[in-house]
Amino acid sequence: MSHTQVPARSPAVTAPNIAAAMTALVLAVLLSALDQTIVSTALPRIAEDLDGFDAIAWVSAAYLLASTAATPLWGKLGDMFGRKRLYLASTGVFLIASAACGLAQNLPELIGARALQGIGGGGMIVLTFALVGDVVAPGERGRYQGMFGSVYGVASIVGPLLGGIFTDQLSWRWAFLINLPVGVVTLVIAARVLPAGVRRATARVDHAGALLLAAMATGIVLVTSFGRNWGWTSPRIIGLIVATVAVAALLPLVERRAAAPVLPLTMLASRTVVLGSLIGFVANAAMFSVLVYLPTYLQIVHGVSATLSGVHLLPLVIGLVVSQSLAGRWAAHVERLRPILVTGLALNVAGLFLLGTVGGGTSTATLSCYFLVTGVGMGMVPMVVLTAVQNAVPGEDIGAASAVVTFARSIGAAFGVAVFGTLLTSGFTSRLRRLRLPAAFDPSRPETIRTLPAPVRPGALDAFAHATGGGFLWITPLVVAGTVLALFLRPGRAAAS
Repeated sequence: MSHTQVPARSPAVTAPNIAAAMTALVLAVLLSALDQTIVSTALPRIAEDLDGFDAIAWVSAAYLLASTAATPLWGKLGDMFGRKRLYLASTGVFLIASAACGLAQNLPELIGARALQGIGGGGMIVLTFALVGDVVAPGERGRYQGMFGSVYGVASIVGPLLGGIFTDQLSWRWAFLINLPVGVVTLVIAARVLPAGVRRATARVDHAGALLLAAMATGIVLVTSFGRNWGWTSPRIIGLIVATVAVAALLPLVERRAAAPVLPLTMLASRTVVLGSLIGFVANAAMFSVLVYLPTYLQIVHGVSATLSGVHLLPLVIGLVVSQSLAGRWAAHVERLRPILVTGLALNVAGLFLLGTVGGGTSTATLSCYFLVTGVGMGMVPMVVLTAVQNAVPGEDIGAASAVVTFARSIGAAFGVAVFGTLLTSGFTSRLRRLRLPAAFDPSRPETIRTLPAPVRPGALDAFAHATGGGFLWITPLVVAGTVLALFLRPGRAAAS
């Protein structure tokens, strides 16, 4: 079906305004990324204040669920009705939900507000990535996309620290309310300097496709988030897996008939889009396994505080930020995209292998070297993948293509954390069988290891350290597979907008 262009695109963003536009977009990514990490250290206090220990996991899961499910729809709507107006709308939803989270009086209210916040946050992320295509020339996209990748690394370390500071010094509610002043500044700047973009008069919104895609995302996130707690072979998880597979099989049939599909099947015929999405899945599975479980390893095995664990991880963050920036600059030359990806993934493999050797007595200097290698590898992949995909599709499909990659990365993050958690738990439990521990010790609460009697404590700490290393070794083949896929990626020249 042909598309009619209705009001013409506003003039391109001028050079003096690019810095302001990118500031607004970076702030939006920071807010959305922080809200996936800042709550973690506040959860115990939230559960205590709102009397909801049994359902507290849903405070994090609701955000992840909603943001993942909403991402493809935001991307498609941005292509259809103009990315700027959808970006402003998603940011507004996020801020309203943030206020509702900060004012919640009970756990159901907080969980509902978190779901609404995830809907807005998902739109902010995918539309930010897509808006780069409207703001800067194709050859410059990689350089600016690199900024956003660095924000994720910083947020993963700073988020838990801020959550702890707000909880201890002010109130856990400030973990949400802090979004309001920053978000208002973001909205004002974005409204003034972002280009209006093109609105295309098309067929009706693909409601059926959006619903099925959201249902599939919901099933995947529920399985990966709660499989370990509910039991991977429990009827609830098996039922979710069967339902998710059925929805995934039905989705192409529905999208084939849709006039303006939310997931264009022609896009999935693009080798670059498919391989880029798979590489993004693999890279995020590894990255979030590292970002989530390394602080746990440092706090339990080395006995450092949450704040000091962030300090210990500075080499990883520095490596990630620097490599993101350099990779973004190198990505301006399309012929360098594949070598950058292969190099980054190979360094990822090396970093995971090194982390797989950690034990209870691994020195701080050695860990810092391992963290640096891992951070450099992690930083060279995500935004280069996104740049390759955006360069491979027409300008009017940048939003949908960005949404496909972002969706794959979100699922990869949930998958990686879930698989690593299962591997860690099973490995730790297996190693504990060789020790004579008190019957009351609960392997599911490794943070209590340091309360064990002195004679058995070193053995338990070493068991947890080696179980953590074993988890990284098991994740490594997944990244090896991603490296092989990168060899077949053929980035094309940027399509005209």
